[in-house]
Amino acid sequence: MTDFRPDPAFAAGSIAAAEWPLCHVRLQDDARFPWLILIPRVEGAVELEDLSVEQRAVLMEETVRAGALVRRLGPVDKLNVGAIGNVTAQLHVHVVGRRRDDGLWPDPVWGRGPAVPYADDERARLLDLIAGG
Repeated sequence: MTDFRPDPAFAAGSIAAAEWPLCHVRLQDDARFPWLILIPRVEGAVELEDLSVEQRAVLMEETVRAGALVRRLGPVDKLNVGAIGNVTAQLHVHVVGRRRDDGLWPDPVWGRGPAVPYADDERARLLDLIAGG
C-alpha cells in the first residue's frame, strides 16, 4: 500500500481529508450533500473482489465509520452508499447523506446538476471534523 495514489480525477471535485487504516478519505466539495469518498489504498483494486477478505472487512467497518461521520457533517435522513466506478475505475465507496428536502430527493446524486463548493470557512470546519473523526 506504500505506492498508493488516488486517481487524479478525484482532485476535480473532492479534497483529501484523512488517512484511515485502509482508506484514503476525501470530502466531496459539494455543499448540497454531506459526502465522503473512501478509496482503499490497494494498488490496482477496481472491484471489491480485488481486496482480501480482511481488507473487505476493514472497508465495511470504515464505511460504517464514514456513515456516522457524514451524519455529523450535516442533517441526514438517509445514507446512500455505493461503489459504482463507471467514471473512475479505481475502487472507491461513496457515502452520501441525503435529506428528504434536498433538491434531488429521491433521485440519485451522481451527475445531477453542478456542485456547489463549500465556503472556505465551512470547508475548513468539515475537514477538521473529519480529521478528528
